[in-house]
Amino acid sequence: MLIKKGMKVRVISGAHKGSEGKVLFTSPKKQRIIVEGVNFIKKSTRPSQENPNGGIVEKEAALHVSNVMVVQGGTASRLGYKFLDDGSKVRVIKKTNEESEVQ
Repeated sequence: MLIKKGMKVRVISGAHKGSEGKVLFTSPKKQRIIVEGVNFIKKSTRPSQENPNGGIVEKEAALHVSNVMVVQGGTASRLGYKFLDDGSKVRVIKKTNEESEVQ
């Protein structure tokens, strides 16, 4: 999975198409990510010591990684890999062919 925690992404399909946010959590095994401020769900919670009344809590739900693109410099693009002359492997933005900010 090319998208990492902390990257800025744009949703490209679904009900939240066009919205942007920072990646809070990644699950490579399930190919899912959680984006800050996108795809809110309402979840009922039982009373506990932290929340004695219980109630309904809004939180972000997971999106499939194929529904987002990385944003760098205001444009959304795909990610790829490139090998440098010294043999090291870096992540590059396909549209501009420059290195990704988050490695």
